[in-house]
Amino acid sequence: MSDEISSRVKAFIVENFLFGDTSYELAETASLIDNDIIDSTGVLELVAFIEDDFAVTMADADIVPANLDSVERIVSFIKQKTRQSESA
Repeated sequence: MSDEISSRVKAFIVENFLFGDTSYELAETASLIDNDIIDSTGVLELVAFIEDDFAVTMADADIVPANLDSVERIVSFIKQKTRQSESA
């Protein structure tokens, strides 16, 4: 499941923030903010993508770099939220 989530997140980032440039090496742990891949508006787009594509509701407190600053962190956050919703 992690690989599928990671692939979908990477595809969204490449399409929306790298304008389809598949030659860019997007490492799982690379900071999306420090590497100027996303800005504050991009974070909002990313949040909308996560909510729509993964049926995850994000509270304001969830919209922090600890959850959204790398593909690895995004995947971990989505997995955590989907497990919570499955156990509820």
